Amino acid sequence: MSTIVGSGEFTYRVEEGWGKLPDGWSLGDVGGVAVDAQDRVYVFNRGGHPMVIFDRDGNFLKSWGEGMFQRPHSISMAPDETIYCVDEGNHCVYRCTLGGEVLFTLGTPGEAAPEFSGKPFNRPTQVALSPEGDIYVADGYGNARVHKFSPDGQHILSWGEYGTDPGQFNIVHNISCDSAGRVYVADRENHRIQVFDGDGRFIEQWNNLHRACGLTMVNPDDPIFFIGELGPFLAIHRRYPNLGPRVSIVDRHGRLQARLGGPHAGTEPGTFIAPHTGAVDSRGDLYIGEVSHSAWETVFQTPKPAFVRSLQKFSKVQA
Repeated sequence: MSTIVGSGEFTYRVEEGWGKLPDGWSLGDVGGVAVDAQDRVYVFNRGGHPMVIFDRDGNFLKSWGEGMFQRPHSISMAPDETIYCVDEGNHCVYRCTLGGEVLFTLGTPGEAAPEFSGKPFNRPTQVALSPEGDIYVADGYGNARVHKFSPDGQHILSWGEYGTDPGQFNIVHNISCDSAGRVYVADRENHRIQVFDGDGRFIEQWNNLHRACGLTMVNPDDPIFFIGELGPFLAIHRRYPNLGPRVSIVDRHGRLQARLGGPHAGTEPGTFIAPHTGAVDSRGDLYIGEVSHSAWETVFQTPKPAFVRSLQKFSKVQA
């Protein structure tokens, strides 16, 4: 029997076992997922084959990026179907063709800006593009900044600092931009999404989230967001229910539409361990990648098994 999750317009069937890898391959942690115009699914992961590509039915097509990346963190599909690959471990962003050719690089691979300096980059996390093609980079683990670049990679401005006030960050982990130029930032350890204009001026923030990690936007004119939330990780509250891991679906004002996942972390279909990234295809099907391998022992307090699921597909149930 199929597992059905979500509610209302956001009801999905879990496609158990989706994604057929060649014998002997595994994905490891999935940092990023993106979908192209043909609904091919690009999975940026920390296994031996960093970019693994499937068709929408989960058949393996090809891979690339072997030996190129240090620690894959996220990917973003541009309107021209180039793909931005954020390599946290190499402190840089690669703009690539869909076949893996590097077109240009932001940052110097392997060279980090001084930690906490606010200068690009120290362990960046995600890229978003403005309607004009400007590039926003969330930066990230070693900084508390958003950097804005022109389409050809010239630095324009930066904003953010450590803290909990509006415009401050505590792990700026994900970023997206709508067709009006508003910039949405997943401020992970402040448990919120912050919204800015294109020059970094604070507009509003959304709360009622737990460790907002993933931030997938669809329909840029009237956005819907799929927010991957990490669960509790301290011993004192690790067993508390309803804190994630889960995926919350909200509208452009941060109003909750639906949630996916159970009251606790799990390995059953439709539950999550550490939802880190997502993508939606042309039919409304949802793909969620998880950093399950890294999170396993913290979440479950047991040794990690030989197989850990880090990618799920949810097919939209049409009304």
